[in-house]
Amino acid sequence: MKTNTITIVVPCYNEAETLDLFMAEILRTQEKIPEVFLEVLMVNDGSKDQTLEVMKRLAKMYPDRVFYLSFTRNFGKEAGIIAGLDHAKGEWVALMDADLQDPPHLLVEMHRMITEEGYDTVATRRTTREGEPLIRSFFASMFYKINNRIADVQLEEGARDYRLMTQQVVQSVRQLPEQNRFSKGIFSWVGYNVGYIEYENVERSAGETSWSFGKLFDYALEGILSFSDAPLTLASYIGFFSFAFAVIYGIYIVVRTILFGTDSAGWPTLVVLIVGMGGLQLLCLGIVGKYIGKIYLESKNRPLYLIRESNVKVDK
Repeated sequence: MKTNTITIVVPCYNEAETLDLFMAEILRTQEKIPEVFLEVLMVNDGSKDQTLEVMKRLAKMYPDRVFYLSFTRNFGKEAGIIAGLDHAKGEWVALMDADLQDPPHLLVEMHRMITEEGYDTVATRRTTREGEPLIRSFFASMFYKINNRIADVQLEEGARDYRLMTQQVVQSVRQLPEQNRFSKGIFSWVGYNVGYIEYENVERSAGETSWSFGKLFDYALEGILSFSDAPLTLASYIGFFSFAFAVIYGIYIVVRTILFGTDSAGWPTLVVLIVGMGGLQLLCLGIVGKYIGKIYLESKNRPLYLIRESNVKVDK
C-alpha cells in the first residue's frame, strides 16, 4: 500500500476527448491538497476511439502519477470499476468518471472528512439533475423509490459512483465475487461509516455519454434484481390472485348457466381472459427467467475482465 496517496480509479470508454481536460483538473486539485499525492489509474474498457493512445501519452508525461489498464474488449463499467479497485494501491482510493461530471476539487473536502471526521467512505450525490432529459430524471427518481421500498439495501437518491474510500472499504468490496455487479448496491451493502457531499449537476466537459436510456434501464433492473427477491414474490402473488379470479369467475359461469341457460355471448370475455392470463404467465416466467439467467452466469465463474496491456503490475 502506498501511504499518503490517493489512487483515483477512472473507468473509460471512448473518453479520448476528455482525458487531457480531466488530467489538467487533477493537477489543479493536487495544488490544493499538497499533503497528499494524487495518482491516476485509468481503465480502458475496450474503447473504439483513441482513448488508449491518450492514456499512454499521459503515462509518459507523468510516469509516477498516471497508470493504465487496457481490457481485451468492452466488459462494461462495472468491470472497469472492480479492475481499478483490484489494482489501486493508494492508502485511499477514489472512484470517478473522466467527463468531469464528478468535480475533482471535491477530493479536498472528501479527504478532510475521512482524516478528520472519521468516515470510512465519503460519497457524493447530486442535488439537481439540471441539463438531463426530463424523462430520464423521472425514471431515475422512480428507480430509487422502488428500490428503497422493496430491497434490503437502501440507496441514496442522486448518489453517484464518485467517492473516496479507505483501503479497508476497498478490500471489503473486492471480497464480493458476484458476476452480476451493481456497484451502488455493493457500496451500500458493505456498510461502514459513510458521509456525503452534495453538489449541483455538472455537464460533461466534452464528448457524448455512452449511457443510452435502454442501458440505464437495464442497469436499474440489474440493481433491483441483485439485491431483492421482491419480483419473485410479486410473481407468486400474481399467480395466486389470477388463479383465485379464475375459480371465482368459473363459479359465476356455472351459476349463471344453471339459472339462465347457455348462449353464444361471452366470446369477448373469453378472449380477454385467455390473452390476459397468457400475458400474466409470460410476465411471471420472465421474472423467474431473469433470476435463473443470473444463476447461470454466476455458475460459469468467468473472470470479470481480461487485461490486454498495462503499465502497472497485474496481480490480484
